[in-house]
Amino acid sequence: MQEEDKILLQLFGNKLKKLREEKYESLNKFAFDNTLLTSATISRIENANVDFKFTTLIKIANALDITPGELLKDINFKYNDFD
Repeated sequence: MQEEDKILLQLFGNKLKKLREEKYESLNKFAFDNTLLTSATISRIENANVDFKFTTLIKIANALDITPGELLKDINFKYNDFD
């Protein structure tokens, strides 16, 4: 994985973790009650250990009861800004 990709995934993972922790007491509760994903998969996403699919983004947004746009809001996606 390229360093720039890792940075983007870390930014997203941090945002996901913040939003999840605002609504749910634990990673397991969030995963088992609301998503079609395992807690291990969510943990890998939050820790930037996996480059996930678009459909996973949709599942996460649905589980948080927000739009995908809200989930991606305020994340800088410009690669050239990482220098």
